[in-house]
Amino acid sequence: MKENTEWLLCPVCGNKTRDRIRSDTVLINYPLYCPKCKQETLIGVRQLNITILKEPAAQTQSR
Repeated sequence: MKENTEWLLCPVCGNKTRDRIRSDTVLINYPLYCPKCKQETLIGVRQLNITILKEPAAQTQSR
């Protein structure tokens, strides 16, 4: 039996993260970290629907 799984995508840059979810996964206040853009976003997941709870604050660029 193969479950319907999807990669969690970063809401900031749109790339794949290291996490996968199944159709029966429920996440509440999950800190999703993106290794590419190095941002952490608080999300919620229910039935493969991802809700962004808190986006990272804007940061100034370092020189």
